[in-house]
Amino acid sequence: MNPLLSGSYSVDLKELLSIAHVEKNMQKDTYLYQEGDESDAIHYILSGKVRISKITPDGRELTFRICGENDFIGEITPFCDPSKYTVSAKVIEEGTCAKIRKEDLEEELLKNPSLTREYMKWMGLHHQRTQSKFRDLILHGKKGALYSTLIRLTNSYGVEGEDGILIDLNLTNMELANFCGMTREVVNRMLSELKKEKKLSLTDGKIVIHDLQYLKDQIHCENCPIEFCTIY
Repeated sequence: MNPLLSGSYSVDLKELLSIAHVEKNMQKDTYLYQEGDESDAIHYILSGKVRISKITPDGRELTFRICGENDFIGEITPFCDPSKYTVSAKVIEEGTCAKIRKEDLEEELLKNPSLTREYMKWMGLHHQRTQSKFRDLILHGKKGALYSTLIRLTNSYGVEGEDGILIDLNLTNMELANFCGMTREVVNRMLSELKKEKKLSLTDGKIVIHDLQYLKDQIHCENCPIEFCTIY
């Protein structure tokens, strides 16, 4: 289980692996599924990383989250009619995953109340995370999109240091722009302004946040539980 998910918001879904499943290798730059495919299974990530994203009407990619070990990816609603995936899942770091069919999941949820409870908690947590991200994108515009993404990255990959919080993730400005739903040029300009103000810097291509509180103040951060404010 992700160590950040603790306390009353903890979700333990490793029991999913007791359900009939197929393990498959994930090759970098391939897709577990793409937008428009039939939503017929969930995937439990055993190793590697997967990016969940969507192509906007104007052709830009909007990244919702990055999933890693012990995360599961599922855009299915048990016991409902078949539907289509509305997002794509692209492998960005090779690894393995377990694929569990919808009908097998439904059968186990009927038999296993504890797993059903955990699955419902996960669905609620996932919904609140999504709401939180769209709130930042809509209410605070481009600044909110970038600043909230940086805050989420520190919560997910932050390493405390003497001069700030290192976001220990290799991330290009284009990939960062995809998280924000903006162009790379806009993100470059905003990052340059933050560097001039000494709010952040770059170390070996990774971002170091020197004044996290500044970012929070600028978007009137509500200090949501950390479980709602991650990039996972």
